[in-house]
Amino acid sequence: MRLGWVMGPDVLLSGELFLLIVRLVRIGLPCINEGHVSYDRQSAMASISFGRAKVERVNWCRESTKYLFFTGKGGVGKTSLACATAVRLADEGRRVLLVSTDPASNLAHVFGMDIGTQDPTSISGVENLEALNIDPNAAAQSYRNRVVDPVRGKVPEEEVRRLEEELSGACTTEIAAFDEFTDLLTDDVMASRYDHIVFDTAPTGHTLRLLTLPGAWSDFLVTNERGASCLGPLAGLEKQQERYAAAVVTLAEELRTTIVLVTRPQQAALREAARTSDELGALGVKNQRLIVNGVMTNRGGDDDPLATSMRKRDREALAAMPDVLRSMPMEEVALRPMNLVGLSALRTLYEPLDLSNLRGDETRLPAVDVPTLRDLVDEIESDGHGLVMVMGKGGVGKTTIAAAVAVELARRGNDVRLTTTDPAAHVADAVGSSIAGLEISRIDPQVETERYRRQVLESKGRDLDNEGRAILEEDLRSPCTEEIAVFQAFSKAIREAQRRFVVMDTAPTGHTLLLLDATGSYHREVTRHAREGARFTTPMMRLQDPEQTKMLIVTLPETTPVLEAAALQKDLRRAEVEPYAWVINGSLAASETSDPFLRTRAEAELGLIQEVQERHAKRAFLAAWQATPPHGAAGLGELLG
Repeated sequence: MRLGWVMGPDVLLSGELFLLIVRLVRIGLPCINEGHVSYDRQSAMASISFGRAKVERVNWCRESTKYLFFTGKGGVGKTSLACATAVRLADEGRRVLLVSTDPASNLAHVFGMDIGTQDPTSISGVENLEALNIDPNAAAQSYRNRVVDPVRGKVPEEEVRRLEEELSGACTTEIAAFDEFTDLLTDDVMASRYDHIVFDTAPTGHTLRLLTLPGAWSDFLVTNERGASCLGPLAGLEKQQERYAAAVVTLAEELRTTIVLVTRPQQAALREAARTSDELGALGVKNQRLIVNGVMTNRGGDDDPLATSMRKRDREALAAMPDVLRSMPMEEVALRPMNLVGLSALRTLYEPLDLSNLRGDETRLPAVDVPTLRDLVDEIESDGHGLVMVMGKGGVGKTTIAAAVAVELARRGNDVRLTTTDPAAHVADAVGSSIAGLEISRIDPQVETERYRRQVLESKGRDLDNEGRAILEEDLRSPCTEEIAVFQAFSKAIREAQRRFVVMDTAPTGHTLLLLDATGSYHREVTRHAREGARFTTPMMRLQDPEQTKMLIVTLPETTPVLEAAALQKDLRRAEVEPYAWVINGSLAASETSDPFLRTRAEAELGLIQEVQERHAKRAFLAAWQATPPHGAAGLGELLG
């Protein structure tokens, strides 16, 4: 008996039955193999039809699990979607807590109000919704205080300083942030206050590291017999093992937790989402769904080359979607003509796209008077060598900008290395074919860690007895070993820039700042032990020297990326590193589009471009959105302007 006969042509299904049918369709059961599951691309609603029978507009939010984690490559719109989902759930009468674990959180800007870091803040205009920022840096300082304060005055001051130095690294920040994070997953009192807890997580690599920490630290605690590590006394950590294990169990429970993979209709972003899905699956986190954000809808009736190219690019990327993503529930969210800031904008995300207020006139937009990327390369080349670090939030086009600068420097006859510390490492794809004078490399954390382990065992471990070598191997299993290994490779790249151009496509903002923190720790260690009057140069000193290092901050002409770039600049200046310039990438205002939708977005860019020039950047350069993807030497050359 076919299910369609039971339903009849006009019967609406409950949300629970709908989800059951979706799952049955996906595994291909014969009883409903004539059924068709579809998703409304503009409203993120789903429908299912059997012949004449049809179930319309079932919102996936209504069937949400208690815990929702929005994750994905930086810049894909996790924050907007997490906020819109939290608002939607609260508007439907659910009690909701929205939590950000991103070091570069911008919840305050999205809602237009300060968000607490200790206690949840009620969101004005949304009954039942509260929000909380977990600040990793504050969590790390609190963690350090808990470890160090009890021993002050009881041990020599030199020992206190040594302990503080050991606790200054990236792994301490991550374990402290995870410590805060697990409270929300294991606190029964907190859980009882809310129907849903929505997490706006950090960029993919950072999130995955947080998720894998329980296993890593558990292994380290079980095998380490010395009683101390770069995290301080292990006794305190041992008490947390049960809580960490409970957090991992919660993440893996399909009835309680959903991982929402957010991506863009771009091949690189989709590959990153697939990699994230695989890695989460390996951790036992199976309940995943996909949201493709910012899809250029096919409105028809225009022949603007840029709009046509954007729609074609989106379709081709989605057609080539990795198989692991095809197998999971998916929604598409249409590109909006405005920034998703404020409650009214967030609430439109679950409504059909409104195209009634587009700029349809043919009058020219005001001219954008900003130097081009070619002008920037002219300035960089004048020094003859040096380190160029391309920084910024993930998704703003750092890889493309780094590749364009490196390719142009090499094309002009310079000796150039293009390298990356980004786990995604797409620089080779951006460049394409081999180019004379350009060497491409990658600082791979796993490779560098293994190399460092071998180096230490072969040198320091050569003359140790079995017990001593076993202790050394225990130390090298510490998660902090990776930080040290990557820092060594990073320092080598800095030295190499004394004789050639080294263009570094750095990891997303959070990772980059942790890397710079490691550099600062090394700098402090060297200066503390240097003899009075001795001459020395540390990597941090080279980073602080504008004649040796040029820091480029890449952003998009959108509100959130500009705010995040400004926050990054503030952090760099706190480390006494002055950015050389900002690059505003992907500008529609710098293009010659005639499409009303794109012209509306372009007009919204003008104020932000002016803000960057007047308030943030000492130097600003502009790269226009390209109708042809800027890949290969020719495509990257077009980006220069």
